[in-house]
Amino acid sequence: MRTLAAPMNEYPNFDLTGQVALVTGAARGLGRAISLALANAGADVALGLRDVNRAGDLPLEIEKIGRRTLPLQMDTSSLEQIHRAIERVVEQFGRIDLLVNNAGIAPVNMAEDVNEQDFDRTLAVNLKGTFFASQYAARHMIRQNSGCIVNMSSQAGFVALPSESVYCMTKAGIAHLTKCLAIEWGRYGVRVNAVAPTFIRTPGTEAALSDPQFEADVVERIAGLHRIGRPVEVSGAVVFLASPAASLITGHTILIDGGWTAR
Repeated sequence: MRTLAAPMNEYPNFDLTGQVALVTGAARGLGRAISLALANAGADVALGLRDVNRAGDLPLEIEKIGRRTLPLQMDTSSLEQIHRAIERVVEQFGRIDLLVNNAGIAPVNMAEDVNEQDFDRTLAVNLKGTFFASQYAARHMIRQNSGCIVNMSSQAGFVALPSESVYCMTKAGIAHLTKCLAIEWGRYGVRVNAVAPTFIRTPGTEAALSDPQFEADVVERIAGLHRIGRPVEVSGAVVFLASPAASLITGHTILIDGGWTAR
């Protein structure tokens, strides 16, 4: 009887050993958690920071895991800083395999009170920064004929959150941009996906969640699991999308919302 040969990769592979990643907005919260998770999975991690002097102990933590790291000045509202940071990554490590567009801001104001400065700044960081960081990184990835980009969308791109209309708009835009870039760059072996978290307990959400009434309302709206998320529950999805295990996934946004949008 003829025996069929087993496929070369019979089991999913989540290993990122030898990969070079750049995480924007890496200083704290989700950016920090994602940076450490990628390092734990085997990647060397460059840290895009709005203020390079505020990296804290993150570079040391990555080095303790046994990975190389590179703190970079990278305000994603500045195209010059984006371009310079990505060039530094390639100069230092010889390549760039993964870009995580995590940097984002969310000024809170009712739509009738939004001012032009907050509007322009939110679009500059969240949408324009994501687009051009992706563009600059993809130019190197296209030459390599391989690469992966993971964008940070939000459940706010799929549901309306009062007082956050501009933020919601940018996160919806990121989800659709993800599809557009995936279709354009797939022929070069570059995958583009996004994650869309619900409220995650980080320094950025600490003030809002310190209000017991607000937290209770959020927990109720997270209709499936009824609890606030943890950073590791987002970083795990990023590692998955970056890994060979997700090699057939592109143009997709994974909602990490505990069931909020399922209701």
